[in-house]
Amino acid sequence: MKFHRTAAGLLGLFISIYLGTGILVAQKRLVVIDQDGVGPGGSDIQSILLLLEAQDVKVLGVTVVSGDVWADEGTRHILRALETVGRSDVPVFTGSNLPLIRTAVETRIEKGLYGKAWYQGALGIADEHAPLKEGEPTTTAAGSNGVEFLISMVHKYPHQVTIFAGGPMTNIAVAIRTDPDFAKLAKELVFMGGSLNPKTDDPEFAFNPRHEFNFWFDPEAAHIVLTAPWPGITQTTVDVSLQARLTHAAGDKLKTCGTRSAKYMSQYGSGSPDMWDELAALTWIDPAVVAGSKTLYVDVALDHGYNYGDTLTWSPANHPDALPLQPVRVQMELDHQRFERRYLALMCGTAF
Repeated sequence: MKFHRTAAGLLGLFISIYLGTGILVAQKRLVVIDQDGVGPGGSDIQSILLLLEAQDVKVLGVTVVSGDVWADEGTRHILRALETVGRSDVPVFTGSNLPLIRTAVETRIEKGLYGKAWYQGALGIADEHAPLKEGEPTTTAAGSNGVEFLISMVHKYPHQVTIFAGGPMTNIAVAIRTDPDFAKLAKELVFMGGSLNPKTDDPEFAFNPRHEFNFWFDPEAAHIVLTAPWPGITQTTVDVSLQARLTHAAGDKLKTCGTRSAKYMSQYGSGSPDMWDELAALTWIDPAVVAGSKTLYVDVALDHGYNYGDTLTWSPANHPDALPLQPVRVQMELDHQRFERRYLALMCGTAF
């Protein structure tokens, strides 16, 4: 009788563990990644890999927007990266190809009037169909309806889906204009963009500290997104991104990891010592990576002059009442040791 009771107890424990595992799986954090997809390697793709490696995260899909490269090229880079790391199960949707208002012609005029933009992304690329360095993908995009996919996910999982924006916000702005309930049905918006007062000699920021590429590429889209009724907004700025550099020891460690993601990044590199979108992904996965933040109201300059696309900010005490601005948790300081440990744990598939 004692044996049977023990067996029954073990069976009950097994069922509890099994059901508990199912509950844990069901409670994975849901995210749709909106990216501009420069590659191979690069900040855009590495942020996708980090989110895919997080065991408590379910990536519902990737929507691609023009930014660093045109949307078609970005889609191909992302598809090829997903093939390389064995994650072609993640659907990829091509989205908006052009900014809402900004044009290449206006950008050339701005150059003559106000000086050259340090980095123009896709607007400075003549051939968007050049062969990929890493080889062409054998898989294809799930469709060209990235905006529809974004909207469908927040309706399928209301108040559960984080929208992660690593590039210009054109897709997200169009989703907001298409479906007025889109932003409030999401769980939150997490994005990399904007610049306040970065401590750097880099001329891109030193001579214009409020300039940042994602806002600059499509200022009107960023304005639409920042004035939408999100339940929460978290912003990774240039300021904190410039603090996110791996030590040489961490870079050497990455090269010894056996995961597909680590091998991919070891082969193709990040293209920049600063980790932009990767930091936004890591701080969403583990908020304790952020050592300091502040609440600000954030917008983008829309006057078509010298400061077109620059970051605008106000404190909670003095933000303009006429604009439907939302409070934004703006990251300011990084716990570099935790950041590096978390990065290596994810990319190497080891315990944190």
